[in-house]
Amino acid sequence: QVQLVESGGGLVQAGGSLRLSCAASGRTFSNYAVGWFRQAPGKEREFVATISRSGTNTDYVDSVKGRFTISRDNGKNTVSLQMSSLKPEDTALYYCAAYPTTSIEKVATDLNGYVYWGQGTQVTVSS
Repeated sequence: QVQLVESGGGLVQAGGSLRLSCAASGRTFSNYAVGWFRQAPGKEREFVATISRSGTNTDYVDSVKGRFTISRDNGKNTVSLQMSSLKPEDTALYYCAAYPTTSIEKVATDLNGYVYWGQGTQVTVSS
């Protein structure tokens, strides 16, 4: 079992920045790739970013490339999502999730396969 707790959300003006954090406890965090997902009201949950177990490989949805950066610190059991140049369309509830894999380089963009999820942190971007 892995418990995930997100933090760092809030209200920010368009063009601003936020840094989300995902703190993990329980089983060995470094055994999991980690992803960030978001869900806006009335929309399906969508992939945002993912990072491999080693932290070497990352992937992003096209709409956030160049603006968001995912990173991890396995020693501290944390994953961060640095978000810059925020837009109103980034407004959503952001979730982190853990994906079990034996590969230290695998990234996973499909929410299917993520077995542990946090409760989410709200990000609201005003225009």
